[in-house]
Amino acid sequence: MKKETDIIWDAVVVGGGPAGMMAAGRAGELGKKVLLLEKNPGLGKKLLITGGGRCNLTNNRPDIRDMLAKYKGSSQFLFSAFSQFGVKETLDFFRTHGLETKEEAEGRVFPVSNRAWSVWNTLEKYLKNSGVEIKTGAEVIGITKDKRLNVIRIKLKNKTQITAKSCIVATGGVSHPETGSTGEGFAWLKALGQSVVENNFALVPLNIKDNWAKKLAGVSLKDIKLSVWQNGKKYDAQNGKILFTHFGVSGPTVLNMSREVGELLPYGEVIIALDLFPKLDNAALKEKIQKLLIENSNKKIKNTLGSIVPAALAPAILKLCGIEGETFNHSVRAEERKKLIALLKSVFLHVKSLSAEKAVVSSGGAALTEVNFKTMESRAIPGIYLVGDVLNINRPSGGYSLQICWTTGYVAGSNC
Repeated sequence: MKKETDIIWDAVVVGGGPAGMMAAGRAGELGKKVLLLEKNPGLGKKLLITGGGRCNLTNNRPDIRDMLAKYKGSSQFLFSAFSQFGVKETLDFFRTHGLETKEEAEGRVFPVSNRAWSVWNTLEKYLKNSGVEIKTGAEVIGITKDKRLNVIRIKLKNKTQITAKSCIVATGGVSHPETGSTGEGFAWLKALGQSVVENNFALVPLNIKDNWAKKLAGVSLKDIKLSVWQNGKKYDAQNGKILFTHFGVSGPTVLNMSREVGELLPYGEVIIALDLFPKLDNAALKEKIQKLLIENSNKKIKNTLGSIVPAALAPAILKLCGIEGETFNHSVRAEERKKLIALLKSVFLHVKSLSAEKAVVSSGGAALTEVNFKTMESRAIPGIYLVGDVLNINRPSGGYSLQICWTTGYVAGSNC
């Protein structure tokens, strides 16, 4: 009987996240002898917390060019991979493997169960049915290539050495380090000769200086406009949603603006301006407010304002305006009304820092020019395949990050 160290695997996948699970399952499905290594006690730790535990598994943009337009700066590289396994194929894959999905706002796709565990279970069964051997608690400390024998050597912390004909690196970036994404894969790739773009954070919540905002934890605002300002100049503006947290603000729109904010912060204070009524100009909002105050003249301003903005936000808005919440509407002075209207069109939030420890994804990673996207094999290190967050691909929130995992994982598993 062969010792474990004598076995030569067809493929070893390092990293049991979504990209690694998909890659290993696909390779096993094609009859390869596959070993999946994960340093955590279980697979898919980060997968289970995505989408607030609901798992936003893709965005329903079946047209490849439409989908790739969301990956700014990377679309020309991704076309080949997405042509093999794109959004349509992803939805077909999960459906044929028993996972029911549903589409929500802005094309975001979730499991009908609203539980990330459903996605995890689907992938776990896929691995089992594909005959993949899984080793958890297996911490890799290095990867080398034996050019003489044309095999890959994977070294574990317990001093075991594993040999493979090919190796799929699915170690992730540096977001959510508590899940095991600590970036060690980049060091291995550099040592092997792969160019790596410096890693930093791409989709992160923001720490805010304003104490009043931190008291609104759990309050969300929909259909508002957020603008990024520095030194009186506007750098970005997007319509969407914001979520107040105990440290600042989050939500899809904030996450998608965070990269711009991070680039500006070294050069001075950054302000996020919230327009709570983007569909109304100042004149229309003035008319709306005045009508409300007249029609409810004997009611208190805090209650009236609470009928058009979240009730928990109303006191904060009034305090910023210098208006006492107990004031009756008929007693609100013209100057106070003017301040209120101006504030509703531009609530300032002063950014303290990026909340890097809560990053959803990180940017940076293996240089795309050194990857063959028809196979996901490194051009610099033949026999090494790169998938998921290991790649230097910028993507917005809304299911786009997991789609990269499914696409690159499937293609690597098909070709390793």
